[in-house]
Amino acid sequence: MNINGIELNKIRENLWEIPQSNGMRVPGRIYISREMLESTLSEDEALKQVMNVAHLPGIELYSLAMPDIHWGYGFPIGGVAATNLDEGVISPGGVGYDINCGVRLAVTSLTHEEIQSKLETLITKLFQNIPTGVGASGAIKKLSKADLKEILEKGSVWAVENDLGTQSDIQFTEESGTLKNADFSVVSERALERGADQAGTLGSGNHFLEVDIVEEIYDAKVAKVFGLFLGQVVIQIHTGSRGLGYQVCDDYLKVLLKASEKYGFKLPDKQLACAPIKSQEGQDYLAAMQAAANFAWNNRQVIMHLAMKSFLETFNMKESDLGFRLVYDVCHNIAKIEKHRIGNEVKEVCVHRKGATRAFPPGSELIPEKYKSVGQPVLIPGDMGRYSYVAVGTEKAMEETFGSSCHGAGRNLSRHKAMKEAKGRDLVSELKKKGIIIQAKGYKTIAEEMPAAYKDVADVVDVMHKEGITRKVAKLKPVGVIKG
Repeated sequence: MNINGIELNKIRENLWEIPQSNGMRVPGRIYISREMLESTLSEDEALKQVMNVAHLPGIELYSLAMPDIHWGYGFPIGGVAATNLDEGVISPGGVGYDINCGVRLAVTSLTHEEIQSKLETLITKLFQNIPTGVGASGAIKKLSKADLKEILEKGSVWAVENDLGTQSDIQFTEESGTLKNADFSVVSERALERGADQAGTLGSGNHFLEVDIVEEIYDAKVAKVFGLFLGQVVIQIHTGSRGLGYQVCDDYLKVLLKASEKYGFKLPDKQLACAPIKSQEGQDYLAAMQAAANFAWNNRQVIMHLAMKSFLETFNMKESDLGFRLVYDVCHNIAKIEKHRIGNEVKEVCVHRKGATRAFPPGSELIPEKYKSVGQPVLIPGDMGRYSYVAVGTEKAMEETFGSSCHGAGRNLSRHKAMKEAKGRDLVSELKKKGIIIQAKGYKTIAEEMPAAYKDVADVVDVMHKEGITRKVAKLKPVGVIKG
């Protein structure tokens, strides 16, 4: 098949390969259906970006892309690449501006019937308690420099130590909510300024907090282990490291652009600016990125605590009766040092996941004890008008994708095209007719994030399910949304 002049060979029903050519160090591989390939990538530069990533020094096996692939900065969104630690590089383009943007799923003991009469009150309360929008601030007190240092080095542990969560929350967060080699000293003053009053804030764009109902269960055994049941009220939180993470990326892109020249890298796109992982520039970026990732985990932890508070206030319940509990928190914009099998050898590699979610299998040492018998929860939000999915990681993901899967629906329309499509429509009323209450800072965000702006996440999830990379566990239906 040929898309935009790029030749793709079919490996399996939903797996395609771009052969190695013109300086590519490895082939490119894309998990996607033929229909999605033809309908969503015919006018997109994302396939070219898959090829560009294959030029990175030290890249192992393949430049990968998940079915929610679309054009991004440097790497495509949905891109995955692992580089070896000896000759390999680290690239901010493989992480993104919103470092450790991720998804957190919490459950309650409530059912849809029990909240229906107070749903609008609940959404209003969530909107009041959790600041949203571009300049969102003030969820908790403005942080001192000493507080910020602790957050950047401890992650969500800081929130728990400050009565904004429980020890159980740490247990059910990827990496226990802390990347241990984060270094406060390599984060700029400007980044610290931007983050000082943003802990516990959603921000804007595609970030959201959703009240969902468990609508369908595909795997009863795994759902039971995760604590999910039909009709259950659950909460999804999707946000990242806010202005602090954006600034870290911005700062280090300048550093790594110079490093690319210094180390003589010949790259097809300057947005792939990189440095050897073992170089001073590479180590500084890694430590600063880890600090921003810790800020993001803490941010989602604070938001979750504020969400629980909103439920307690709305329903006048005791915490013990609400049954509010974190299922899992996964990040999808990050680079991490992990061990993976490359051929006959287990190597430490730097896995870049840009709009891709970790999906580790049963028995993995890196997932909570409670989930070792079934595998890691994989959280895949869709758009605010349809549904989201909970899946579970598999051994095949470890064999083929460095333990990675898709992270969402993936955009179908640019924000500009979505705004044009939304012109003259009352999207708030349209969603209300579907039983979905939405509150947002402004109509512009709702228009940019309208359901039609995204691919159908069911198609994306089905690709990974059919290929055995992740398995479907449950489908979630939105009933309330707050956005920036």
